[in-house]
Amino acid sequence: MTKAVLLVGRKAVVVEDAQRRLDLPGVRVLSATGVEEVRRAFAAGPVDHVVMGAGLDLATRLEIVRVVFESSDATTVHMKDSATGPEGFLPFARSILKGLSGLSTAHIAAPPGH
Repeated sequence: MTKAVLLVGRKAVVVEDAQRRLDLPGVRVLSATGVEEVRRAFAAGPVDHVVMGAGLDLATRLEIVRVVFESSDATTVHMKDSATGPEGFLPFARSILKGLSGLSTAHIAAPPGH
């Protein structure tokens, strides 16, 4: 069964890079940069997990959490710290996916130079 993971962040370039590099069998990786895109993702179909970066302001992050929980009672939300900056988004997403049962990280590309 395919799992849907929604990556949410302020910068499309950061989210899209992570989306490309998190190429997992059995996982459909979606992306969003704001509340309306999150709403559209949920309207398009079920989302199993949301991984959110810290670049969005707090009010927006809280609104996204509200949208997720009002849209689904089965979706998990994982929020990144702000201390690691945009470069920490992919490692954070990778760690979350590695920790979720049933998802293998064997196909997640390592960062350049690693």
